[in-house]
Amino acid sequence: MIGFYDYTVILTYVSLLFSVFGITQAIDGRFRTSIVCLALSGLCDMLDGKVARTKKNRTFDHKLFGVQIDSLCDVICFGIFPTILCYILGVRGILGGIVIGYYCVASVIRLAFFNVLETNRQLHEDGANKYYRGLPITSITIILPGVFLLSFVIPENAFRWILLAMLFIVGTLFIANFRLKKPTNRQLIVITLVVAFIVSIILLYSDYRIRHRVLREKTLIEELFE
Repeated sequence: MIGFYDYTVILTYVSLLFSVFGITQAIDGRFRTSIVCLALSGLCDMLDGKVARTKKNRTFDHKLFGVQIDSLCDVICFGIFPTILCYILGVRGILGGIVIGYYCVASVIRLAFFNVLETNRQLHEDGANKYYRGLPITSITIILPGVFLLSFVIPENAFRWILLAMLFIVGTLFIANFRLKKPTNRQLIVITLVVAFIVSIILLYSDYRIRHRVLREKTLIEELFE
């Protein structure tokens, strides 16, 4: 079998599996389950690099494989998955399609550029990089659940415009040229607790508008083929 198989990439694959399952749940209208999968996928991605660095005898090929597999999974987990969620939440039409496409393209550019930088860096130094170039793509796992809380206090149409603006701004920050210091372990714990709190609120208090809308659309589609 081609590839490298050890514990250093397990969390990356688990992150991907959470996202794939989350996509299926979003399509079926189970938004709350889907948003939990997004948060869990982000948590796995946050930890996979730390787990990989515990293996001291990795070859250069092992390291490069880890970089590539991480970015390939990130395309689905934090590029495609969030846009599917936003589409189901109401980012539709011509403008919505353009912004969703822009976000996806920006996420791919960011990940490809990361691969180039990280590959060159590992040729000259070991250990983790202390800075991000541009906004890390995993930030969407914090931003999207946080933005969703606005749906509790603003009209549905206004919420859709906010989602659209969020995708455009976040996508732009993916490819913006600035340095952002990576969070410390203590800061990562705080971020994890904040996301857990937000997800808990969504699980406890979000209604079933998404499920009802999706089921209604699925019924209309089924009627067309009867």
